[in-house]
Amino acid sequence: MTLLKPIKMKNVSNLKLLLVVALCASVVGCKRSSSSGNVDSATGWKINDKKGGFQYNTNFKEQETPPGTTFIEGGTFTMGRVADDVMHDWNNTPNQQHIQSFYMDETEITNVNYLNYLFYLKSVYPPEDPNFSLIYKGALPDTLVWRNRLGYNEMMTENYLRHPGYANYPVVGVSWIQAVEYANWRTDRVAEMALQEAGFIKRDAQYTDVDAQSTFNTDTYINAPSQTYGGNQDVLQGGRRPQTDANGDPVNTYAKRESGLIPVKYRLPTEAEWEYAALGMSELRSYNVYRGRKKYPWDGQYTRAGRRVNRGDQLANFKQGKGDYGGIAGWSDDGADITAEVKSYEPNAYGLYDMAGNVAEWVADVYRPIVDDEFNDFNYYRGNVYTKNAINDDGSVKIVTIDEIVYDTLSNGKIVARDLPGEIAKVPVDEEETYLRTNFDNSDNRNFRDGDKRSSRYYRESFDEGDKSNGTNKMYNSPKHAVAFDSLDGTLIREYDKSNGRTSLINDEVRVYKGGSWKDRAYWIDPAQRRYFPQDMATDYIGFRCAVSRVGSKTLSSKKKRN
Repeated sequence: MTLLKPIKMKNVSNLKLLLVVALCASVVGCKRSSSSGNVDSATGWKINDKKGGFQYNTNFKEQETPPGTTFIEGGTFTMGRVADDVMHDWNNTPNQQHIQSFYMDETEITNVNYLNYLFYLKSVYPPEDPNFSLIYKGALPDTLVWRNRLGYNEMMTENYLRHPGYANYPVVGVSWIQAVEYANWRTDRVAEMALQEAGFIKRDAQYTDVDAQSTFNTDTYINAPSQTYGGNQDVLQGGRRPQTDANGDPVNTYAKRESGLIPVKYRLPTEAEWEYAALGMSELRSYNVYRGRKKYPWDGQYTRAGRRVNRGDQLANFKQGKGDYGGIAGWSDDGADITAEVKSYEPNAYGLYDMAGNVAEWVADVYRPIVDDEFNDFNYYRGNVYTKNAINDDGSVKIVTIDEIVYDTLSNGKIVARDLPGEIAKVPVDEEETYLRTNFDNSDNRNFRDGDKRSSRYYRESFDEGDKSNGTNKMYNSPKHAVAFDSLDGTLIREYDKSNGRTSLINDEVRVYKGGSWKDRAYWIDPAQRRYFPQDMATDYIGFRCAVSRVGSKTLSSKKKRN
């Protein structure tokens, strides 16, 4: 019988030692792994050290979906018409574009959304104060757009904007300029709320501490946070316990971009973004190509559903024929003669409502008959006017005060505030930013490669402004109406351009609007259709919705690294 040899004590000790070493190594390894996000991989220096140094949000996971929006995953698509151009506009020929991921409002901005904006302006900048009377007035929608010389529409003129019966109907009578100002205001309110929830700003400050001299502006908070709310430190420090470093000096007093807490700005979508989102191409995807072409935001080539979904089975709110804005009363009626309440129809594949019909919508682009895809096919947009912060003599940013509000007189005689108290004054970029750059060389790029002298067939390098005989024919010869104030009594003088030599209505102040409306035939609800309207004028069939750029990954879903 063979007996097992006893294990020597020395071997047992060695085994225990190996186990201890392995356990320590695993603990150290885990500890190093868990804290690696707080160490700069390039230098080994600590990030977010309590003793001080570089502070950064190393736990940021993903951009939160902005309030009211839905995620649109970017990709490539054919922008422009894929059907016959029966109007012979030749302004939307197909071209391939790529769009980055972004967020877009599920619905058009509604009357109640816009009334909240008006209430804020009226509360902070009381119109009875002569200093602010034009701020509120300049933001009011034009309710007279409903009037028709041979129609009775006074009920909409008086009630459509403010009556609760129309609360969730899309706002109309808003110009492109007013839509942009709403988006700017919305940016500030969402950022203000985010910073309150994160504890950087006193809770409910918008109710208790805001007036014309004490407001919140996102750009001001980023560039000169101590001057937000008019420098009211009770508001700026009233939301959290102060943090200090090892020397007792305050740290993390204000949230920075590096914190990831300040939301990305709201804005109007670009034309390419709007068209891409309206098409909802995801349902036609087959691997990395599209199965066929798409004419409407829904799948199919017809405007009526195969199965009864809505009354009348229509898939959108549009004019069905001459004198037919909704169908015959009863089961076949589509439920709307003018606009319809948002979400009355099914959303498209991206979860967006009314991307066809209801109201047409402003987009950010300046209108030109062509889309210059030869120059750019990535995030296409025409309308860039680059600005920078105005700087005081002492090097600080220039904050607009209540005595420095600048007003613009529009071509139709209306007056709007260019900036509001608490905002940072802006000036055009100059040679400091443009010198020796290859990607841009001036501030205003609205007519780049189209409409300026260099893009005209009559352009001459030797053009002399003083020599009219050696002049050049501009590509866009639009009317130029004059609006000015009489220097003696302050009355508004309007002078119409009565020239017979004008050849176009296109200029740098006309903007694209997309999609059909309750007033349009089915032809115009094709997302590829594009029309234009002066940016300072409004109608009863154009509304708008906002977009927000996506930061970080292209997609919301987590994917494994590619080979």
